[in-house]
Amino acid sequence: MKSKVLLIDDDIELVGMFKEYLEQEGFEVKAVHDGEAGTIEASTGAYAIAILDVMMPRMNGLETLRRIRTNSQLPILMLTGRGDDTDRIVGLELGADDYVAKPCTPRELTARIRAILRRAHSVPAESGNASAIVVGQLTMWPEQRRATWAGGKLELTSTEFNLLEVLARNAGRPVSKNTLSEQGLGRPLARFDRNIDVHLSSLRHKLGTIADGRSCLQTVYRLGYQLIKE
Repeated sequence: MKSKVLLIDDDIELVGMFKEYLEQEGFEVKAVHDGEAGTIEASTGAYAIAILDVMMPRMNGLETLRRIRTNSQLPILMLTGRGDDTDRIVGLELGADDYVAKPCTPRELTARIRAILRRAHSVPAESGNASAIVVGQLTMWPEQRRATWAGGKLELTSTEFNLLEVLARNAGRPVSKNTLSEQGLGRPLARFDRNIDVHLSSLRHKLGTIADGRSCLQTVYRLGYQLIKE
């Protein structure tokens, strides 16, 4: 079954090029050209991933992302201007899974899409079909893409789930940002990339605390991040 991709971008020519390439690569693609239409399409549940341009007239990509995230955890890959660090950080804080800087090639975009979808649908061989990962009050079911804290459901984006799963499988040990990027995002950590830090900050707000009141997710100086075992 073909993965269905939603392209939200007002650049008709660029969208046409991306659409043609993605279809050649085996994806089914629907393109819309403004944020309102993109929000409506994303809410249908018909898509495996959305590609969202930040710079659009009327309703920009960040507002579109915010609206989509009010009722959907659909994986979202942002297209940002090269050097627009503020837009990238805000987008990640709003729940984007990753970003690609424009101008980018269709091949690069496709590789990033595949990385996100591969992580979103992968089932680690060692996990079995029904096993859960339990770390203190956190419980994760990787094969179901489901997680709870103290019995309450955690609303996680695809990338947040991936990163938390890596940390949970290494609970009690620091995990480097490069490892988190490779295993959680499916790509090596780029120089000056704030992506992991922003996602982990979001996770810290969503997770509970341990007995002494500290966050269960700690930064380990020069080593990375660690999920604390209670």
